[in-house]
Amino acid sequence: MTFSSKIKDELSRNEIIDVCCAKAEIAALVRTAGYINFKGLKKLEIEMSTENAAIARHIFKLLKFAFDISTEVSVKRTNRLKKKNSYNIRIEEELSRSFLKDIQLTKDDELNFMNFNYGVPKDLVKNDCCKRAYIRGSFMGCGSISDPEKSYHAELVNNKEEHGKGLCKLLKKYNINGKMLNRKNYFIVYVKESEQISDLLSLMGAYNAVLDFENIRAVKETRNQINRVINCETANLDKIVDTSMRQINHIKILKKHKVIDKLPENLRELAYLRLKHSNASLKELGQMLNSPLGKSGVNHRLRKIEEIAEELLEQEKRGVKDEIPKSNFKK
Repeated sequence: MTFSSKIKDELSRNEIIDVCCAKAEIAALVRTAGYINFKGLKKLEIEMSTENAAIARHIFKLLKFAFDISTEVSVKRTNRLKKKNSYNIRIEEELSRSFLKDIQLTKDDELNFMNFNYGVPKDLVKNDCCKRAYIRGSFMGCGSISDPEKSYHAELVNNKEEHGKGLCKLLKKYNINGKMLNRKNYFIVYVKESEQISDLLSLMGAYNAVLDFENIRAVKETRNQINRVINCETANLDKIVDTSMRQINHIKILKKHKVIDKLPENLRELAYLRLKHSNASLKELGQMLNSPLGKSGVNHRLRKIEEIAEELLEQEKRGVKDEIPKSNFKK
């Protein structure tokens, strides 16, 4: 079972208490998972479809509780690649007109396709509990949240731009920054920040899902922090090793030209220490000196040694042998 399915199962098992919230929730479900089938002149039928059995049962209860509508749930097998059951809830023709008016999809009994209100019905979401119920219904009808182990992404897929904009405004009242994009004739409201997705789950009443989400998020953040520390330490170690190898190669040039023992004592002592302790940091090398020296002081002396080695290499290229670059022998 996917993370989204678990959330929807939990939401569909929430107890139905208030009629106003039930109406708001079913109004959202009709706008996101419902269809209006026109069956001739001024004849229509309302159908809601879902692949989640728990949601189908929940819709059945909402219709009975809020509108005293008893309906049947039919099941059919989808023809998609992953064959699943599709649960269809159909409202009888004689009840459809008054039902559409109650959920404010139409303003009166006279049906006019051009005047359907596809947006969020303002009169049904006046109270805080009703706003939450409407968001909950919308998510059950067209929402999904990706597995938090992989990514943080929540979205609500709408057929109508008007409804998508209404959901964005509704979410904004709870400081959830929902953004909308158009994809293949669908209007998708999405949230990508992990904290806001957690707030969305809590807002809808999916408290078990919030706990699971936060546990996964905490583990991921801890793991990422550990990886950052390890990567930083690895980078520092690599830098120390690379620098050390470069310094050792330059000191070997001094040995090759028999110059190392002619260095001033402070440089000679450090050169031999570096050869002996190839993995030591600058700070550790400074502590090993007879007269301890700080990191910057050690770095200055090693750079002086490298400059001498570079001059010897230049002399070698010019064909000058055993000429000691005395100018660099200053402390």
